[in-house]
Amino acid sequence: MKALVTGGAGFIGSHLSAACVKAGHSVTVVDDLSSGHRANVPEGVRFEELDVRSTATATLVEEVKPDIIFHYAAQMNVRCSVEDPLFDASVNITGTINLLEAAHKAGTRKVVFASSGGTVYGNPESFPCREDATPTHPVSPYGVSKLSGEHYLHYYHVTYAMDYVAFRYANIYGPRQDPHGEAGVVAIFSQALLGDRDCTIFGDGLQTRDYVFVDDVVSANMACLERDFCGALNIGTGRETNVVDLFAAIKKHAGGSGKAVHAEAKEGEARRNCLDASRANHELGWRPATSLDQGLAATVDFFRSRS
Repeated sequence: MKALVTGGAGFIGSHLSAACVKAGHSVTVVDDLSSGHRANVPEGVRFEELDVRSTATATLVEEVKPDIIFHYAAQMNVRCSVEDPLFDASVNITGTINLLEAAHKAGTRKVVFASSGGTVYGNPESFPCREDATPTHPVSPYGVSKLSGEHYLHYYHVTYAMDYVAFRYANIYGPRQDPHGEAGVVAIFSQALLGDRDCTIFGDGLQTRDYVFVDDVVSANMACLERDFCGALNIGTGRETNVVDLFAAIKKHAGGSGKAVHAEAKEGEARRNCLDASRANHELGWRPATSLDQGLAATVDFFRSRS
């Protein structure tokens, strides 16, 4: 099978590219290296340094004629989307349309899209969030652009019979996550503690998130190759962990003299997030296999090996 991975030099995309290679598929990676790293791209993969919005990307898709596209290239900073919604939309909406137009011309059978379970639901009133029971009312331009991507996927499915899966992810963590990004709290805390530096916790630290390990995310993507499901699926653990407890769990593995230092809460930050992934289990046979403790240990070991 021929697979094309946008954002394939990044955190999730590089793990996914490696899994596709291991499974014997032909892989092409597209990444503009704005946040990804060329060294993350596995051997045996064709790499093209391109912006997903470019005509060159569209031309490449039509040349490669991939059977499946894993679309992970994105502007993924919520605060950046608030400060510059036009840029967010240009990457996450225009870039997606550019890719989908090329995909249908190339005869691509399926697109797997990285959506966001942490933002497309906005401020839900009940947890864990379910795809069919929680209204999608995003409260950030990033959430709006991700939900727009889902709607465009549905349009191309109805119009051109192109199948898709939109994965609404919880908070993904693991090796290769950027410790300098906005959403990589596990990576940020791991690197800080290994360097004997303090960790900043915004507010009281009792805000919760659903943390899912990157290997489990990859297994959900690989399951798409074997199943015919079309639509949106939550990918998470269904378990909430607050930031205070997360810090303590990471410190257990990282050690060091760093402490938790509380700062003013971030304006507009969601208080809770947790996803019900039972639909993914039913449709793909998927469930998370990595406990939080196991995943944190692997992540800390990764950053330790590079310190």
